Amino acid sequence: MAAQKEYSLAYALLISCTAALGGFLFGFDTAVINGTMDALRFKFSASDAQLGFAVSIAVLGAAAGAFSAGALASRFGRRNVMMASSLIFFASAIGCGYPYFFTTSGTAANFIEFVTWRALGGIGIGAVSIIVPAYIAEISPAALRGRFASMQQLAIVGGIFVALLSNYFIAQAAGGEVVTMDAARNITGVVALGRAEVWQWMFWIECIPAALYGILLIFIPESPRHLVACKQYDKAVSVLGKVLNPSIVAQKIEDIKKSLKSDTVPKFSDLLEKVTGKTRLAPIVWVGIGIAALQQFVGINVIFYYSTILWESVGFTQEKAMFTSVLTSAVSVGSTLIAIALVDKIGRKPLLLAGSVGMFVTLGLMAAIFAMAGIDDHGNPVLEGAAALTAVISANLYAAFFAFSWGPVCWIMLGEMFNNRIRGAALALGGLSQWLSNFAITTTFPILLAKIGLGGAYGMYCFFAFISIFFVISKVKETKGKELEEM
Repeated sequence: MAAQKEYSLAYALLISCTAALGGFLFGFDTAVINGTMDALRFKFSASDAQLGFAVSIAVLGAAAGAFSAGALASRFGRRNVMMASSLIFFASAIGCGYPYFFTTSGTAANFIEFVTWRALGGIGIGAVSIIVPAYIAEISPAALRGRFASMQQLAIVGGIFVALLSNYFIAQAAGGEVVTMDAARNITGVVALGRAEVWQWMFWIECIPAALYGILLIFIPESPRHLVACKQYDKAVSVLGKVLNPSIVAQKIEDIKKSLKSDTVPKFSDLLEKVTGKTRLAPIVWVGIGIAALQQFVGINVIFYYSTILWESVGFTQEKAMFTSVLTSAVSVGSTLIAIALVDKIGRKPLLLAGSVGMFVTLGLMAAIFAMAGIDDHGNPVLEGAAALTAVISANLYAAFFAFSWGPVCWIMLGEMFNNRIRGAALALGGLSQWLSNFAITTTFPILLAKIGLGGAYGMYCFFAFISIFFVISKVKETKGKELEEM
């Protein structure tokens, strides 16, 4: 029988694309702050450490959301958790753009309210980062699971691209600037657009995709594996009957029943095993933790969260810095499409290895260029001519290597590398590792930028890219083409 006759491509694709919009909001919410950094520094009189905290508090919230999402999804269902996340994104977007609901405008307490709204949005980010790839993995036929799961990363980089693009156009509508600066690059004020300020509009625009996501989720089914776990077999048969050939649905239901082994909520104790009388965390869980952590330690979110002030720090104008950020994001979108085309053909491990090598080379080149940057009359670093062009090309190649490898493959593997009995708990732990690593990187970047410069910061990320090469070779096992019940 031809493989195409075993599943319905159109319906499975439609469901997966709808769920993956959670990834779009994930990307949008994390990246939208990029264009507002200078304004936030001025509005809140924020130090480097405070600015890093304002960015990374969403990541800390995401760690909490990711850690709890598995258990919540097991109890209330994948779709309900995604719907709750859409409401969280909507509320956070409103609050971040107007951090004066509970505090008086112009007071120090505004910073506290702002980071509270950011943390709330982070909870939504963490939840969808875990639930969306798990849902897609559970609804997809094995032969297409890698490509469908890659749509989560495509949606993330698409959300980042749209966030940076909307920031750029909103700034253009206000004359190309978010803040005003003097000759020494000191911020002197914020730019208004209508009755609000530019940075506020950048946050509020997220309300549109958040509302759309919540509406579309009404029309997709619950995960068949969750339905089986809840003993709602008729509903599971109905869902699988639209995805798979009806002749194999009954056997699929039985396979799921056997793989679940228990209808109880996953426990973290399931992740432990006894070896020679000693209790330890299962090796496969450590691999998942390592994949999640290294995805962040290579520094990719410095590009997505801080790229505008990064390029400004080496002499780019606000407009040019924002445009360069949009360009890098567009490269990421295109490279993720490459991953979708290749992940089910050549496998997960080869993509990870190619990405690690490419990131090691490009990060090393950027570290060298930034370390040798010139200095202007005000003592600020400046990149000009060939050095500036090489830096931009290297940054885009770095983003491309990440986007066709560690970006999507991390989420694919976290969604499929664990067996059904431990998946919920293992995903929660992997998500916690990913977001805590993200928090560490994003919190420290403004401080590293001030203390050791871009050269030192990128040298550190280059080191972790080097480590990732040997991690992939020695620890990662291929999962291409395997049913979830085989894991």
